[in-house]
Amino acid sequence: MRKNSIKNTRINGEVQRELSRIISREIKDPRIAPMTSVVDAVVTSDLKQCKAYISVLGDQEAKDKTMEGLNSALGYIRRELAHTVNLRNTPEIQFILDDSIEYGVEMSKKIDDLQK
Repeated sequence: MRKNSIKNTRINGEVQRELSRIISREIKDPRIAPMTSVVDAVVTSDLKQCKAYISVLGDQEAKDKTMEGLNSALGYIRRELAHTVNLRNTPEIQFILDDSIEYGVEMSKKIDDLQK
């Protein structure tokens, strides 16, 4: 299967939406920051692995605690994902901290400062 096939793109989008919903609405772990979002989800073509890129608004301590909370709730998240997304296999999820949004905001501020 091609890497960016239509089916794989659709599955990535559906997994991303469901992970976002599960993290924001269903997990009650106080370690997980309220401003946590799933930036992207990449599922392999054999549906065995999933890399979920997570963005956390806050300081480094909030990011570390959020990643710790997500990794401790991994079994629950995977089980909920299996119930909501109809896939042959439920992928093993690996959470990766993504600072691209924070980096973009920082660069935007620097550009605005230069224009002034």
